[in-house]
Amino acid sequence: MSKTTRDRLSPVDDTTEWPLTYKKRHGTYHTRCADTDYEPVSTTVLMAVSSVVGTEPDDLESLSACVDPDALNAIVVNWYEDGSRASDGSITFPFNECLVTVHADGEVVIDPDHSDGGGRRVHL
Repeated sequence: MSKTTRDRLSPVDDTTEWPLTYKKRHGTYHTRCADTDYEPVSTTVLMAVSSVVGTEPDDLESLSACVDPDALNAIVVNWYEDGSRASDGSITFPFNECLVTVHADGEVVIDPDHSDGGGRRVHL
């Protein structure tokens, strides 16, 4: 199997501006925060994780038990406003038995197989 075939992203859910895709090689799901009409990254995380685990967003554990949603939203807004979208900043936290990483460029990566991931990590 060629590298490009292994790295191909398969659509999972395209009900938002940025579809949720699956990267088979890494076993991770990917989406992006909407940046044209501001959608808080916390909403993106809730919707994406609910699709990955196959449950309604209201049935997920509280996001605030894992990360401060207001602080998460503020970080991403800061990244957008500072024009540093190309930077390599990210924050990683466990949520609903998944490991979620939010990158400075708006990408959200969900790893359903690594929920314990060693707690929160911030790379700015």
